[in-house]
Amino acid sequence: MDPHKRRKVTGMISFANKSLRDHIYACWLGKNIGGTMGTPYEGRREMLDIQGFSTAPGVVLPNDDLDLQLVWLMACEQNGPYQLNSHVLAEYWLGYISPNWNEYGIGKSNLRLGLLPPLSGDYRNDWKDSNGAWIRTEVWACMAPGCPDVAIRYSCEDASVDHGMAEGTYAAIFVAAVEASAFVEKDLRRLIEIGLSKIPADCRVARSVKLVCDCYDKGIDWRKTRERVVADSADLGWFEAPANVAYVILGLLYGEGDFKKSMIYAIDCGDDTDCTGATIGSIMGIIGGIDFIPKDWQQYIGDSIVTVSVDKGCLSGVPKTCTELTDRVMRQIPAMLLANGANVNICAEADGCDAADRARLAGGAVAADLCARPSRSFDMDFLYFRARVIFDEDPSVAPGGAVPMRIQFDQRLYGTGPRHLQLRWILPEGWSIEGGRQEVYLPHSRPSRSAEPRNASTISFTVRAGERVDFQNRLILEITCVNHVMPALIPVTILG
Repeated sequence: MDPHKRRKVTGMISFANKSLRDHIYACWLGKNIGGTMGTPYEGRREMLDIQGFSTAPGVVLPNDDLDLQLVWLMACEQNGPYQLNSHVLAEYWLGYISPNWNEYGIGKSNLRLGLLPPLSGDYRNDWKDSNGAWIRTEVWACMAPGCPDVAIRYSCEDASVDHGMAEGTYAAIFVAAVEASAFVEKDLRRLIEIGLSKIPADCRVARSVKLVCDCYDKGIDWRKTRERVVADSADLGWFEAPANVAYVILGLLYGEGDFKKSMIYAIDCGDDTDCTGATIGSIMGIIGGIDFIPKDWQQYIGDSIVTVSVDKGCLSGVPKTCTELTDRVMRQIPAMLLANGANVNICAEADGCDAADRARLAGGAVAADLCARPSRSFDMDFLYFRARVIFDEDPSVAPGGAVPMRIQFDQRLYGTGPRHLQLRWILPEGWSIEGGRQEVYLPHSRPSRSAEPRNASTISFTVRAGERVDFQNRLILEITCVNHVMPALIPVTILG
């Protein structure tokens, strides 16, 4: 039997190569349609009454929702999924993303100060609950079709750069889970349940989504539902993720499977209309494939991609059409699935998915671990251990002041023996470390579920500033380990 034509086996989701490509292409085309249709109304606070495109045939409007994903694709192509994390994406932010508006600018400014994600997205950021992250999740979903836990992992790494661990990141996790699952599950209410299973039940994104679902189930008119969302989110302000994700869900539910109706309803809700329209288009494209997108709208928009946020003078080679983008995403899928141990098979022919496949999409420890991450923190990964640096307060200090901190150490190579880490701080002149200890023991085996896994490998201490405090103060923690040649260095930035 030809291994490239093997049929579906038990416990493995299988996609036919041609069918998968069709749905990924429909995702990008749908996003382009929605972004172009919604952009002229972005920021409008009143209810709208659009009829369709306000642009001329063949005109594609630039949209940062799609732009940033072209850069993330190139980051994956150039670094591979094994190395791809928030630190890598942060470098691409600084090098290739030109706008500085709202959370984009705050995140980039914090990165330049030396604050690593998710701290870069949390520190003095009034926009961390906004829309910048959930609108750029399709690339992760399309590279991990049928694997929501893989998609949300990369979406969280992405979102944390400019949103920390707040509503903007929860929104990205929710939407990425819906999009990745839509390759397998076609029932909209089930997709919403999967998305909700990945985020805290009491977060504002979950609250807004549940509000729309409740109104729909009670037969409340979509306009009144929109007004209820506006009222419920009034304390958050405009351009925030909970309400705008809710408008996407409103369009999907009240549109009842009609592509045009769904998109127009979402855009008519106002607010961040390019984002809501574009996400409606991408989700419905994934669910139904290219045949689900009306032919007249396909012909009206064409295949081109127009960018506005990418510094093409520094980064050449970004995809210029939805076709090229689809082909390049398809080439990344095998490596992405392999790197994450995903139980997915891409082959010439496939039987599709069964109920057991779909049941595995919801919930899971991956989402709980992502959402539990402290926002005032950053991770450093080394070959044999991982360190998480956590600030109990903002990382800023006055002369003679104190900054309480914790560092959590995790063994990465369980089964290869315990490790004894030796710690040495390199501090600015006059600064000191109070409390803590200089040794950390990492056990040989994983802690039991009943144990406190981080107690034995967590140090708590206080950084005491000297009389001189600069605007940017860099501390270095040097970590050496017996039987390992190279020391590990953790940079810690504290602002004056």
